[in-house]
Amino acid sequence: MQIGVCYYPEQWPRTMWADDARRMAELGISHVRIAEFAWSRMEPRKGVFDWTWLDEAIETLAARGLKLVLGTPTASPPKWLVDSIPDMLPVRADGTRWNYGSRRHYDIASVAYRKECERITEAMAQRYGRHPAVVAWQTDNELGCHDTVPSYSAAAQQRFQAWLAQRYGSIEALNEAWGNVFWSMEYPSFETVGLPVLTPTDANPSHLLDFRRYMSDEVASFHREQAEVLRRHAPDADVLHNFMGFFTTFDHYEFAANNAIDVATWDSYPIARTEVIGVPEADKARYARTAHPDVSAFDHDRYRAIGAGRFWVMEQQAGPVNWAPWNPVPAKGMVRLWAYEAFAHGAELVSYFRWRQCPYAQEQMHSGLNLPNNELSPGGEEVAQAAREIALSETLRTLGAPAPAAVALVFDYETQWMFEIQRHGVGFDYQTLAFDYYSALREQGLDVDIVSRHADLSAYRLVVVPSLAVLDDAFIAKVEQSDARWLFGPRTGSKTTHFAIPGNLPPGPLQRVLPLQVLEAESLRPTLAPALSLGDVSGAALHWREHVRANEGAQVDATFEDGWPALLSSGRVQYATAWLTHDLHRALLGAAARAAGLDTQTLPEGVRLARRGGLSFAFNFGEAQVRAPAPEGAQFVLGAPELARGDVCAWRDPR
Repeated sequence: MQIGVCYYPEQWPRTMWADDARRMAELGISHVRIAEFAWSRMEPRKGVFDWTWLDEAIETLAARGLKLVLGTPTASPPKWLVDSIPDMLPVRADGTRWNYGSRRHYDIASVAYRKECERITEAMAQRYGRHPAVVAWQTDNELGCHDTVPSYSAAAQQRFQAWLAQRYGSIEALNEAWGNVFWSMEYPSFETVGLPVLTPTDANPSHLLDFRRYMSDEVASFHREQAEVLRRHAPDADVLHNFMGFFTTFDHYEFAANNAIDVATWDSYPIARTEVIGVPEADKARYARTAHPDVSAFDHDRYRAIGAGRFWVMEQQAGPVNWAPWNPVPAKGMVRLWAYEAFAHGAELVSYFRWRQCPYAQEQMHSGLNLPNNELSPGGEEVAQAAREIALSETLRTLGAPAPAAVALVFDYETQWMFEIQRHGVGFDYQTLAFDYYSALREQGLDVDIVSRHADLSAYRLVVVPSLAVLDDAFIAKVEQSDARWLFGPRTGSKTTHFAIPGNLPPGPLQRVLPLQVLEAESLRPTLAPALSLGDVSGAALHWREHVRANEGAQVDATFEDGWPALLSSGRVQYATAWLTHDLHRALLGAAARAAGLDTQTLPEGVRLARRGGLSFAFNFGEAQVRAPAPEGAQFVLGAPELARGDVCAWRDPR
């Protein structure tokens, strides 16, 4: 359990640096991220470098024993560079260019800009790559943030055409795969394929999907170009990137593939994220000062898999932020709780944004560990408390990694893209459905691994697939060879890899293990809510329902009030034909877990559990004081059984 902070020495007088470093070390901070927005100070003019300030900052921090994460500064190119390469600015969907004057003002498809990124990265890495205090390098910052991916530039179109040529080999193959005979959309050559934007009505969904795939590959290759430079000059340092929460613009699994990163890091802003995701308004109101109990855990578990077991929180909310529709002050205890929550899910490091609240520019309303007058903020006081607790506890300091969970939830980025392209109903969002399944599992005290469709699933006892648009023989083979219980949600197997309806009807290849066919699919306006009961829990379908036919070998486990099947099964495999109300999801997943031999619990509202290194952690996001569900005789190593709002405790089970 290590604590870090993001620091911007270039934004403060040099006379403050030594005192800042001293106070960081005294607070218990071990890692400091710097430099990711400082290109204009490193290179004030093309080829004219000024390293003196950065040399001094690094030495000042290192002198206090602080370990450094250096960020490549490519998220905020300086004005002189934009002026020299004006077409490096990204192009919006409406054809206009973004302007200089904030950050992320670059087109990821610009070859000229990418060469400049390699150049500044190499200059930094040559100078600091073997510095003993520099233990990690972050590429860029929050790739794709502010809707800067995709870009609809001429460069993007040319590179997309080349990507298509490599993928399909011939224009005839592309026309066949995309179904371009429809509406006379056939192309005579790859050079005539445009970008899927500004069409009078819907662009071809296959065209849109391949453009999403191409842009995802561009993001990954942009990172890899910098990573290759860093590995040459800093072979002993970790390479990482700071991803974002609930962000699906690119495929993070593919980004991280083939050791492109050593650690997955992400930026955790729980209250702001709760405000902008698709959870019910009642939940946003209930958890306005604590954040939804699963909003950070969902991405902790996702990025743990993306980092192959290693993840950090690179930016952790330390108080009110500046970018959500509303930005409440966190409830007392929450800044401390979020740190322990990340550690309980396997984080090696929790780094706070930022050391000191900046009194000027765009983020002046964004809090830090210190107020602008250099006094510890309320959040900073809570971080100091957590640091003292960890320092005094050998158990917490030496906590091992989480054991693999018994439950896997399969999350797939291409499924998100397909359903965004063709929602068919305004309320359907795949990631929100996956989150609802995840939350229903966590409400019952279960730990969950969020994994790729390509992961090894053989050790899990319950595999939950909220939806998976495209199924292939390799995935069905996993089902056939597994001893686990499997639960699939609606729209599974609804498309082919080329974005067409399977010839044998959805759910396509899943019919090998569960013989049913989807005859029709309907999106449900709010006034259409087909009712359903599972045991003593009543609810309805929301957003989406499929009318299915059960073929020989399929059993109908539950039906809607109008007689259409709601749940079907065959052996260990079950299928839900609709997006259900949350209480029904909880009942469905609880029954699946118990059928898999897992123990479930009824936790108090707002309470969540996580397990790591032989310890159980309990977190209270709710209003009421509750008692942690610890067994009799449990040895508490953190906190106490009684949990007020914002409290956390941890214990060792005497058994």
